Amino acid sequence: MEMDLLPDEYFMREAINEAKKAEELNEVPIGAVIVVDGKIISRGHNLRECEQNAIAHAELLAIDRACKELGTWRLENAVLYVTLEPCPMCSGAIILSRIKRVVYGAADPKGGCAGTLMNLLDDDRFNHQCEVTAGILGLECGLMLSDFFRSLREKKKQEKADKKKKELVNKTGIDS
Repeated sequence: MEMDLLPDEYFMREAINEAKKAEELNEVPIGAVIVVDGKIISRGHNLRECEQNAIAHAELLAIDRACKELGTWRLENAVLYVTLEPCPMCSGAIILSRIKRVVYGAADPKGGCAGTLMNLLDDDRFNHQCEVTAGILGLECGLMLSDFFRSLREKKKQEKADKKKKELVNKTGIDS
């Protein structure tokens, strides 16, 4: 571990590296790592588009791999680092796998269930609660997502303009 970084920042950088892998695949850039005793035991990044699977979220993939690595579904000593606040589905998996702590980067006002929209992870009606640390490298994580969606909108806008131009050329026979 690089000594100039605090542990939460170090492991969030590793989650950011996972998010970059997702972005290279034209996936929403979200990454996660699971740490036990100061060591990364699993990694995951979004694969929803590649796998056409609604549950291929970074957190779920990392949880699945951690369970296999440890040979148990109970991740009681694990810390999950993820670049975006977990959604309801991922929060449910975090609770059910008994993860001790979640550290996330960017808040998700539309779907975050670790304190922004609601807080499933700290709801004492469940049989397990999870410590949450929010905003670690949050600006960097948020910018990665904002840049991705801006680029996606620009690409769609260009595709629409190209389609319109092609239709005009086909209709008029004139290519400007």
